[in-house]
Amino acid sequence: MLDPSSSEDSGGEIDEDTEVPKDSPKKPLTSSGQGGKHKRPPADQPQAESPSAGDEQKNEKERLQKEEAERKSKLQIYVFVLRCIAYPFNAKQPTDMARRQQKLNKQQLQAVKDHFLAFLNGETQIVADEAFCNAVRSYYEGFLNSERVSRMVQSGGCSACDFRDVFKKNIERRVRSLPEIDGLSKETVLSSWIAKYDAIYRGDEDLRRQPQRMHLSAVSELILSKEQLYEMFQLILGIKKFEHQLLYNACQLDNVDEQAAQIRRELDGRQQLAERVAKERKYPKFVSKDMEAMYIEELRSSVNLLMANLESLPVAKGGPDFKQKLKRSTMNNSFLDMGEETEFLSKSDVVLSFTLEIVIVEVQGLKSVAPNRIVYCTMEVEGGEKLQTDQAEASRPQWGTQGDFMTTHPLPMIKVKLFTESTGVLALEDKELGRVILNPTTNGPKQAELHKMVVSKNSQDSELKIKLAVRMDKPPNMKHSGYLYALGQRVWKRWKRRYLVLVQVSQYTFAMCSYRERKSEPHELMQLEGYTVDYSDPQPGLQGGRVFFSAVKEGDLVVFASDDEQDRMLWVQAIYRATGQSYKPVPPTQIQRQNCRGGNPQPDVPISLLSLDRSQRQGVEDLISAVPCRFDHAALFPMLQKQTLQHRMNDSFSCLGWFSPGQVFVLDEYCARYGVRGCHRHLSYLRDLMEYSENNTLVDPTLLHYSYAFCASHIHGNRPDGIGTVTEEEREQFEDIRSRLLSLLDNQIIHFRYCFPFGRPDGALKATLSLLERVLMKDITTPIPPEEMKKMVKKCLEKAALINYSQLTQYAQIEADAQAAPEKRLEDMMRLGELCIEVLQQNDEHHSEGREAFSWWPEMMAEHAETFLSLYTVDMDGALQVQPVDSWDSFPLFQLLNNFLRCDPHLCNGMFHKHLQDLFIPLVVRYIDLMESSIAQSIHRGFQQETWQSVNNGSATSEDLFWKLDALQMFVLDLHWPEPEFAKHLEQRLKLMASDMMEACVKRTKAAFDSKMQKASKATDFRVSLSVCTMFNMLMDAKKQCAKLCVLDSGQEIDKQWQQYHSKIDVLIDDAFKDMISSMVTKFAGVLDGVLSKLSRYDEGTFFSSILSFTVKAAAKYVDVPKPGMDLADTYITFVRQNQDILRDRVNEEMYIEKLFDQWYTSSMKGVCAWLTDRLDLQLHMYQLKTLIKIVKKTYRDFRLQGVLDGTLNNKSYETVYNRLTVEEATMAVKAGDGLQGITMRDSDEEDG
Repeated sequence: MLDPSSSEDSGGEIDEDTEVPKDSPKKPLTSSGQGGKHKRPPADQPQAESPSAGDEQKNEKERLQKEEAERKSKLQIYVFVLRCIAYPFNAKQPTDMARRQQKLNKQQLQAVKDHFLAFLNGETQIVADEAFCNAVRSYYEGFLNSERVSRMVQSGGCSACDFRDVFKKNIERRVRSLPEIDGLSKETVLSSWIAKYDAIYRGDEDLRRQPQRMHLSAVSELILSKEQLYEMFQLILGIKKFEHQLLYNACQLDNVDEQAAQIRRELDGRQQLAERVAKERKYPKFVSKDMEAMYIEELRSSVNLLMANLESLPVAKGGPDFKQKLKRSTMNNSFLDMGEETEFLSKSDVVLSFTLEIVIVEVQGLKSVAPNRIVYCTMEVEGGEKLQTDQAEASRPQWGTQGDFMTTHPLPMIKVKLFTESTGVLALEDKELGRVILNPTTNGPKQAELHKMVVSKNSQDSELKIKLAVRMDKPPNMKHSGYLYALGQRVWKRWKRRYLVLVQVSQYTFAMCSYRERKSEPHELMQLEGYTVDYSDPQPGLQGGRVFFSAVKEGDLVVFASDDEQDRMLWVQAIYRATGQSYKPVPPTQIQRQNCRGGNPQPDVPISLLSLDRSQRQGVEDLISAVPCRFDHAALFPMLQKQTLQHRMNDSFSCLGWFSPGQVFVLDEYCARYGVRGCHRHLSYLRDLMEYSENNTLVDPTLLHYSYAFCASHIHGNRPDGIGTVTEEEREQFEDIRSRLLSLLDNQIIHFRYCFPFGRPDGALKATLSLLERVLMKDITTPIPPEEMKKMVKKCLEKAALINYSQLTQYAQIEADAQAAPEKRLEDMMRLGELCIEVLQQNDEHHSEGREAFSWWPEMMAEHAETFLSLYTVDMDGALQVQPVDSWDSFPLFQLLNNFLRCDPHLCNGMFHKHLQDLFIPLVVRYIDLMESSIAQSIHRGFQQETWQSVNNGSATSEDLFWKLDALQMFVLDLHWPEPEFAKHLEQRLKLMASDMMEACVKRTKAAFDSKMQKASKATDFRVSLSVCTMFNMLMDAKKQCAKLCVLDSGQEIDKQWQQYHSKIDVLIDDAFKDMISSMVTKFAGVLDGVLSKLSRYDEGTFFSSILSFTVKAAAKYVDVPKPGMDLADTYITFVRQNQDILRDRVNEEMYIEKLFDQWYTSSMKGVCAWLTDRLDLQLHMYQLKTLIKIVKKTYRDFRLQGVLDGTLNNKSYETVYNRLTVEEATMAVKAGDGLQGITMRDSDEEDG
């Protein structure tokens, strides 16, 4: 059941018959201290007092009276609470409540920030990848440094679990966007990241301290014992410990029979009250006259229910008890740490061990023994061993011998005897001259003293004395000891003098023990836990003892008396330290001195019943004998509930307004026992919770919902248990709370980012919307039309958009300054745009839970986002209007906004998105127009100034062209234009532009190539220039770029016209390649024709051939003539090889090189074959044959090395040439013998290269 509370501060209206007496235990202390302070000034001042001073004195007096009245009310409430705790018979502590987490404070928040900053700075040993570091950086900057988190911590509604949940939600979104990794699931990544987060959050914190914190957390939220509940409500109502003890004893809370009798008296009083109300017809004002009879029935049925509950309790047990007990904690000042009383000590638990040192110095007055006789002493402790001194002469009986003993007796018996050696032959034992028996204590003298020894009757040593010292050391667990008079109710029931010892059994357990002589176990003992010690006045009727003090506990009072004032002070101080009480006893002499000086007494000074005067004792009696049914509990309970809620909200847990199980139990029992109406209880609770919520403290909306639903069902007569009576006051309070709650919910939805920061508390926004729907309902059964609910939420979110945007601009420190530079304004819009996107993303991530309550919530949030962006539109439009003409710096702003909007299903092509497109369409078109003109001009200028130096894959002009075309297309692609038609138009235009530019580039390159080839030499000194290779490479690059720059995406439908246009570009490039290769092959063939024309001069039958042959033969007789024709063959072969190397090194595309070499080789073989065909009827000259053999063989080998295939190498032309040259070689061998000089068509490695 919920635990409602009230915001009323009144002390409660009490009937005249049983009004709380004015002489409460606190009054004498308050009046003596406060009254004296305000009565002195009038005596020192003139009779005519200023009006202002009189008013101040009057106000002060009224304030004191008000405080005193409130104090009395709290004492009376505490009496009722004590009885509820001591003997509950209606309620139990709930065990199904959600456990609350420890709240974070400012210092802890700063420590968490420092931990994460240290991780980001690499100051920790935690190993993490880049993705996790980015997630932590986003969490640190976006969450931990957020002002809303600081507010949430300040409001006390934030715990470490909230921080962890926000991080988990952030990384879940990030991990979902990561690509899949084989063998590593995303769940494993999430678990690893959460573990690292926990390590960062803890930082260098000592892990050994965690169990203690967990222990305290468990204690506060679990079922509490009676002692813990007493302690808790002492703190809640401001009751002193000693006041609690007085009331506890006076109420006899430890007497089960008395408590049951008290309940029976209360129930009888409530029955009589119901009959008196019915007889006198003194009803409250109800909303309907018919409810008066129902009211009497309610009173009777409630009493009958209580009687049944009481009757159901077993008599044997004497009332309920708490089954669950909690161990005592190590902290003493919190009610959470009281726990169950320590188990009763047994006598064997108290063990003391003493060390005794006995030093015998000398004996005096020894006369009965001759001076030369030997004397010695023995010493023993009762129950221990016996020790002996050295021997000494009777004339000088001095020893200085020390004996050490151990004993467990606090009051041991020591025997010291003096002996002389017997001289008789038959004497078996030495003669005893005297003895002394001592009973030392730890408080006895430590120095040596003379003790008279007991001697035999006829001894001459009547004045025999022994000087000795006894030192009895106090063990560490013995805190104080001495003789006291004592009288108690449980122990020491007779007033007599006893030897008492204060013993510490453990760190938290002390006992007062009384001992007898020669006993190691205490005769009686009293455990000090829970007692409070203080000085007291002499008690009449007790003989013995001069100064008194007492120890008080619930159900027990022990009076002590000492003969010495100093001894009493030492005892009180020792017991005060042992009990751990908060009140420090003050000796009566100090209190008198303080009062004489006019000072205030100690505020926590307890007042013993035994020392109270008659009027004060009467005040306590009035408190405990007050009849509960004569009190206005409708006024007292709200005070109790409000104080309880205040205590709960200020503790160390993030409760969000929920009471702890122990508080719920006490409030439930109070309401049931004293007849507090449920509706009144929840109305008071709602008022208190709304006060906290209005003061920016986080309160769980579910709690508000529960209480409001209970009140609404009661007011509208739809309670599950049937119709109940409704007073006019309840209805008026309900309507007031309803309007106030409606305003609160309206404000929370408007400020949803600040009331529920980052979706905390979990589910709060959803609960707030559900509560708003319930509050808007006219009655409990008729639902509100959805349109009305949507209308109200829409209005709230419109205001929220304005507030969020105002807060955002204030956070970004952006002001609308028309005089600011355009660059500055655009930069501000970029930053503000990023913040707007972050806000909308957070809204979607943390505040989308409303869809669980209402399906239309996403639609409302989309409208809220449009309204939010419309405010940004004003600033954005203003910044864009002042930008210079043909300035393209604003495109990043479009990309930023469009990349976010196009991915949001609710905002894509929305109002703001379309406005953004309308703004940038002219800019995009203008930019493309200018780029097209610029590229065309650069092509024209570039080819005019082209040096055809190789740059990357082409020339400088082609590289610049292709880069510009690619950059332009990538720019438009990166815009991700959302409108499909315009996006298709942009792409087609850019592809057409690229095709046109490519066509112009190819044609200009082809023209430059033709010009180069026309100017090239036709002799064997022709070498392919680097510029020609660059042209080849440029065409190859153009073909590659064409597939990228001129082809539409495969996703678009390609019409026939576009397909034909693109095919035209491909054909143009292919034709250009064919023409260039053909031109190159023609040039190479021309060089071969020149070589063959030179060989034609040796044709058989020509005049030139005869002259050359004769000249060579004649010269060969006298000098070594070079082989004719070899220089021509070598020159041609060098020409072929060098051009092959140039083409192979400089041209990038292998396919075109092979194609060129194939055609070149084929053309060469055809040329040689044609030349030989023309000379079928002629026999080749020796030198023609040798030259052709070398040219053909070297050409064949070189092109084979260049990768020309065998099918091309061994074509028909080659076979024809090969056969002809082989025949000519054979013929020449027959005629000229060795005229060929080893040159042959057969393969041989003997030829030089």
